[in-house]
Amino acid sequence: MAWLLLIIAGLFEVVWALSLKQSEGFTKIGPTILFGVAAWASFMLLSQAIKSLPIGAAYAAWTGVGAVGVAIAWIVWFEESASLVRIGCILLIVVGIAGLNLTTETKSLL
Repeated sequence: MAWLLLIIAGLFEVVWALSLKQSEGFTKIGPTILFGVAAWASFMLLSQAIKSLPIGAAYAAWTGVGAVGVAIAWIVWFEESASLVRIGCILLIVVGIAGLNLTTETKSLL
């Protein structure tokens, strides 16, 4: 359950990162509000996940999910380069997150 919360927190990180870019320095109200809501949700879910996950693994996975998500979103929606090297690097991050998941013991949330 903690890993699921962490993945969702990472997805909210993607939303707030993209919103931050679109807010143009917090000068556009819609993206600014979306940034605030998504950042709050991301940090709240992260805080719940670290109750049962080691902070090192949780933080690395959270930032990894965010980095991969933003990189993919930028490739898909903003026509960023999708070179084989870039895709390979993204896959390395995914492998690292999976490795953390497989090798991390969790405590019960109860």
